[in-house]
Amino acid sequence: MGLLSLIEDRPTPRAVYNWRVYFCAAVAAFAAVMIGYDSAFIGGAIALTSFQSEFNWSQYSRSQADLISANIVSCYQAGAFFGAFFAYPVGHFWGRKQGLQVFSCVFIVGAAMMLGTNARRGLGLLYGGRVLAGFGVGGASNLTPIYISELAPPAIRGRLVGLYELGWQAGGLVGFWINYGVTETITPSHRQWIIPFAIQLIPAALMFFGLFFIKESPRWLFSQGKHDSAVQNLSWIRNLGADDLYIVEEVDAIETALEHQRATVGLGFWQPFKALRKDSRIRYRFLLGGSLFFWQNASGINAINYYSPTVFKSIGITGTSTALFTTGIFGCIKTVVTVIWLLLLIDRLGRRNLLIWGAIGGSVCLYYVGAYIKVADPSKHVDKNGSLSGGGISAMFFFYLWCTFYTPSWNGTPWVYNSEMFDQNVRILAQAFAAANNWFWNFLVARFTPQMFTAMGYGVYFFFASLMIFSSIYVWFLLPETKGVPLESMNRLFDRTLTPRKAHGILLSELQQKEAEFRHNINSANFHSEKDASGAHEHIEYTKSV
Repeated sequence: MGLLSLIEDRPTPRAVYNWRVYFCAAVAAFAAVMIGYDSAFIGGAIALTSFQSEFNWSQYSRSQADLISANIVSCYQAGAFFGAFFAYPVGHFWGRKQGLQVFSCVFIVGAAMMLGTNARRGLGLLYGGRVLAGFGVGGASNLTPIYISELAPPAIRGRLVGLYELGWQAGGLVGFWINYGVTETITPSHRQWIIPFAIQLIPAALMFFGLFFIKESPRWLFSQGKHDSAVQNLSWIRNLGADDLYIVEEVDAIETALEHQRATVGLGFWQPFKALRKDSRIRYRFLLGGSLFFWQNASGINAINYYSPTVFKSIGITGTSTALFTTGIFGCIKTVVTVIWLLLLIDRLGRRNLLIWGAIGGSVCLYYVGAYIKVADPSKHVDKNGSLSGGGISAMFFFYLWCTFYTPSWNGTPWVYNSEMFDQNVRILAQAFAAANNWFWNFLVARFTPQMFTAMGYGVYFFFASLMIFSSIYVWFLLPETKGVPLESMNRLFDRTLTPRKAHGILLSELQQKEAEFRHNINSANFHSEKDASGAHEHIEYTKSV
């Protein structure tokens, strides 16, 4: 089996890899478009001359301006932190699909509030709207990866959950370029800076209406005792009949896992909390999943996303328009590399390899950028024509090279990993914990990055580079590979008796043996399949031997 081969847990009909499963995942992934757009546009929008003139930015000292900028950016993350936790009751009682509709509505209200901001009203509506919009994306960031992972076939689960990351980058690409676009085409005015805020409403509306056309998660329906609806949705998503052997086998695996959870922990609202309190293995997995977002933010990505003009200024880029253009190139690279990650890497190269090598390569790049700033001190040697020196060009090259290491590794892989590593009965709570971790560390970075650059200068790059090295060591020793593993087999994968770096190979061997036994038992029990002329299953009859 080649390094870039897809890993299937069992023989899978080609019909399973159909447009329906991609469509459902793509609609849900619009939540990430909302998040990505905000992370990209907000830093550039509040750096626009028109915004700062309208709110009389010149009256503030450097430290006061840094504080206001940080508050505008970070109140969004604060709202997202609480939204991630609130998604647990919504997702448990109302389901994944309706939960996403609720949170998209909350985001729309928050984004609409921001549009009421002006010099006369002050920044109050902007703060309030960003908290509310953050609450909406916090909840959506919990439910979207869960929804996609629950409907995805194991062999392409990483690719489908990766659509969430692709949506993030697509939104980011628009967000990075929108500020450059309004700077070049619209004279400084209220209209110039309010347009980027208004664009937020588009992906939210598309997601809200698109959700009417997709199916609820079959696994959630099974957990609620809605067997017939669950089988119907699963059959539609897999593009197979309910009596097809593949569907019969998948339903059997889901119901067996649910029955085990019902008998041991339970499926009620409070049961995950009890399981978390009693079972150290579950607590360990919670900590593993949440810690991935600490390491993700330790790469420096959100410092760059939210304050890209500040980052490029530290390297020697001068002028608002030039900094925004350079930021747009950064967004293009991230998007292109994300597509490569989605189509070729995540389900072939695997999660562990991407995280380890992405961290090592990215750290080397940041060390180089920090060393250049230390030696050349570009802030004190500004070219009158705004041109970069040879050293500055090399620093920009290594910055973009850092992007190509980071994007296919730590950008989306932690979301994929967390969406698949937990049992059905604790999955939403675990994802809430993981998403809240993301927004908590995101908040700290957004809140203190301006002050870090002011106080540490080139040391910021050394700081993040060192943390990336530590993250690769962490993954090597503690994280097992999850590619191609069914959700119902994750307990065995994370068994503490298995060495993490060897667990994947051991589990796949066990699954192949169980698959052979299952099909042998089915054949022994006279499981007959009638086929039409094309070879597709028309009817499957199961009869027990007498």
